Amino acid sequence: LQGFLQWIYEIGLGPTSQARILSGIKAYFKYLKIEQLIDHDPAYLLEAPRTTRKLPVVLSLEEIDEMLATLDMSLPQSQRNKAIIETLYGCGLRVSELTELKLSNLHFSEGFIRVIGKGNAERLVPIGNTAMDEINTYVKLERVHTMPKKGEEDYVFLNRRGKHLTRVMIFTIIKNMAATAGIKKTISPHTFRHSFATHMVENGADLRVVQEMLGHKSILTTEIYTHIDRQYLKETLVEFHPHGRK
Repeated sequence: LQGFLQWIYEIGLGPTSQARILSGIKAYFKYLKIEQLIDHDPAYLLEAPRTTRKLPVVLSLEEIDEMLATLDMSLPQSQRNKAIIETLYGCGLRVSELTELKLSNLHFSEGFIRVIGKGNAERLVPIGNTAMDEINTYVKLERVHTMPKKGEEDYVFLNRRGKHLTRVMIFTIIKNMAATAGIKKTISPHTFRHSFATHMVENGADLRVVQEMLGHKSILTTEIYTHIDRQYLKETLVEFHPHGRK
């Protein structure tokens, strides 16, 4: 059980999601114990991660560019991986929204993509020219050589066997890219969502517009990025103002 909890942490699930999963596990073993189907409850002493709100890890634009620059474009799937990064960062998608992205939901002529968010809620997300160009290049030059499995034909991002990528596959791709680029931060696919929102707020985007793009039900969830922005301002002062340093 501890190995499983470590795994869901490593694939980038947040503390709230981890706590919810552990709650289900504990309830299951408690039921087995009550019904006398087991003698010992292995989940009894397991504790959920604290859900105190910490500022999320954010990549700088330079770090993202470095990850893209270190891609060896002569290798298979490199264009796909480049398109994945540009889509995560360019649209602020959740990893589940990326893995479920369909060709039929790419409305590039209008500059939008349709995504399925939490609770199967649909929303239209604007997509920039860079992400559109990288997806188009992937679809036309790389994906075209992959034969999709039955039922997988409409998924945008496929593996070499013609199946759509899972969140674990995306996590592995990003982890390997970060290591190649020499990035020491512990990052996950969600890091690009945080980076998208933070950079938008830093550059003056209206918080409610960012909320709409991210698919947050509450503005309170989005407000964490204003705290990151303040931290960024403080760090900038310390770095560049002659009296900012001690």
